Amino acid sequence: MRKLVIAEKPSVARDIAKVLKCSKKGNGYLYNDEYIVSWAVGHLVTLLEPEEYNEKYKRWQMETLPIIPDHIKIKAIKNTIDQYKILEKMLKSDSIESLICATDSGREGELIFRYIYDLAKCNKPFQRLWISSMTAQAIKEGFENLKDGSEYDNLYHSAKCRSEADWLVGINASRAFTIKYNTLLSIGRVQTPTLAIIAARQKEIDNFVVSEYWEVNADFGEYKGQWFEIKVNGDKKTEETKILDKNRANDIAKKVKGKIATVKSIECEEKKNPPPLLYDLTELQRDCNKKFGFSAQQTLSLVQDLYEKRKMVTYPRTDSRYLSDDMIPKLKIIASKLMGTEKYNKYASYVFNLPKLPITKRIVDNSKLSDHHAIIPTEAKPNINALSDAEFKVYDLIARRFLQVFYPYYIYNTTKIVTECEEENFVTRGTTVVDKGWTELNVKSEKEKKTEEVLPDINENDTFETKSAKVAVKKTKPPQTYNEASLLSAMENAGRFVDDEILKEQLKESGLGTPATRAAIIERLIKVGYIVRKGKSLIPTEKGMKLIEIVPVELKSPETTGKWEKGLSSIAKGKMDTEKFMGSIKRYVNYIVNSSQQGGCKVIFAADKPRSKKVRASILGVCPKCKGYILENSKGYYCSNWKQGCRFTIWKNALENYGVAIDKDFVKNILENGKIENLFVHKPDTQEECNCSVSLASDNSGRLDIGNFVKVEKWN
Repeated sequence: MRKLVIAEKPSVARDIAKVLKCSKKGNGYLYNDEYIVSWAVGHLVTLLEPEEYNEKYKRWQMETLPIIPDHIKIKAIKNTIDQYKILEKMLKSDSIESLICATDSGREGELIFRYIYDLAKCNKPFQRLWISSMTAQAIKEGFENLKDGSEYDNLYHSAKCRSEADWLVGINASRAFTIKYNTLLSIGRVQTPTLAIIAARQKEIDNFVVSEYWEVNADFGEYKGQWFEIKVNGDKKTEETKILDKNRANDIAKKVKGKIATVKSIECEEKKNPPPLLYDLTELQRDCNKKFGFSAQQTLSLVQDLYEKRKMVTYPRTDSRYLSDDMIPKLKIIASKLMGTEKYNKYASYVFNLPKLPITKRIVDNSKLSDHHAIIPTEAKPNINALSDAEFKVYDLIARRFLQVFYPYYIYNTTKIVTECEEENFVTRGTTVVDKGWTELNVKSEKEKKTEEVLPDINENDTFETKSAKVAVKKTKPPQTYNEASLLSAMENAGRFVDDEILKEQLKESGLGTPATRAAIIERLIKVGYIVRKGKSLIPTEKGMKLIEIVPVELKSPETTGKWEKGLSSIAKGKMDTEKFMGSIKRYVNYIVNSSQQGGCKVIFAADKPRSKKVRASILGVCPKCKGYILENSKGYYCSNWKQGCRFTIWKNALENYGVAIDKDFVKNILENGKIENLFVHKPDTQEECNCSVSLASDNSGRLDIGNFVKVEKWN
């Protein structure tokens, strides 16, 4: 009798198998006398499509909405069904006594395992591996401290509710508004409020009226000053440097030029800035976007590789910026590993040689931990030379941030001089660094580098001649367009867009999406044509702006997500019943479908256009389902009769896992013959080189059936 370990990916399974000494290879698994280690390939199981419940849902019609099945069902994903069948066979085998869930330690990882477990109708006991690092030591310790699987039941219920709720809202809202406006519209619980944030900013920019203002700058010989006046608003006093009247600005300049100015006051203050907090995923994505121009998705992919393949950082999909107290003994060990790398030796040696690490609540705080702690380097010795340039940039930020938190405060002095001339006041500010502290580890670009503003040694009541006074014309600037860094901040802090105080607090914890999903949400908005990248900016398209016009407030407000996240969080904590939550979702879906039919179609959407004339003109064959024409778009090959309800589609990424790019010649061939023989592929589970056959599925959906694998023999 053996224990079956199920990991989320083949690469992770191989790492676990190495620790468990499972050196024997089977078809889709590794094993020894005690364990079998197998894997998913991400999600192997998904929710059924509407037409799989009833043929009538194939055609998008308002009479069939809302689509709310009594029981939402699951199925194996076609592209990876071979690996699912391998797992299913083992789950049902009498030779397997129990299971160990080793998928990613989070809500989505839990869902991947449980969906496989449920679809296979398995009832064997299972334990949970919950780790934050992929080093051999962390895996070993994880297996020594396995948790009972039932401890994560509430996390699974939360994940299942999230999955089903997103399906119900997405399917019904997208169909309802697509039918109403006769154009394909994609609507989602998180993507639509995110789009609304971008659209609102664009509206501010479009409505912004540029106005001029003026400033007066005086030169007192040894230093310069800027004119200001005190504005009082209630109890608040501000120093206003803007002059709204050009003549007044000119009068002030003429008035003080050549006159004697007196130093009215000098204020000196020492300021201390503490080290920044450790990285969570969102903060890391922000910094990578600001410093290197990486997209959120690119950063996620890089840090995921640093975690899984390189074993150099801890679990990245975290929303925590703190460590747990049980990690304190490991901190100097991590510093010692960084000492072995020339790039960090100086800084790591400082941390390692501290008599006692300055552990504060800014570093270690159990009360602020979620599923995982902050992203930090692992205890493994970093192999910097093995990293690509992009991987190194991400790792470098994480390593430096880890060391920074143990460094002293950045201390600097600020000086403020107020100079009076002809009853007009001028302010001068200067900064001098006392102790660089943690900023010594900063790597700044030339644009980011700031020189100290050292002021002359002067005293109160000293007098100077005003050598010159110049008027500078300025213009007000509209709000900046969102880039990925600022949009991630807006998504993380979506509570500021909400009036309800309780929901505002809830959104402090969750925001729009999760650290693991925000990158995908941004990419999704781009793929469906609602926003575009222009340089670093994210700009809403006309279609995106119009969508926000037509959907009800409930669909585009972060408040809705706040309510959902509050419910999902309560389920995960065992404080809310899943039926109560799903009942509210079903009522919401009914409301959305009904609201889509209110009023006339005042907003007109432009017809969906293929991306190029070449694509528009290219007819690749006849649809086997309705005899329409097969055309190409950015994501697949579809039927020209899609508006009439034909859903035949061959997706371009359908054979991605097998290393096959589906191009026009492939589509023409399979449409003409129904089958392609002797297609060369790499099997996704073993990377084995094979020839196989691919055919169109008999249900005329455009799905591809792949089989008849024959191993390719290599000859020397």
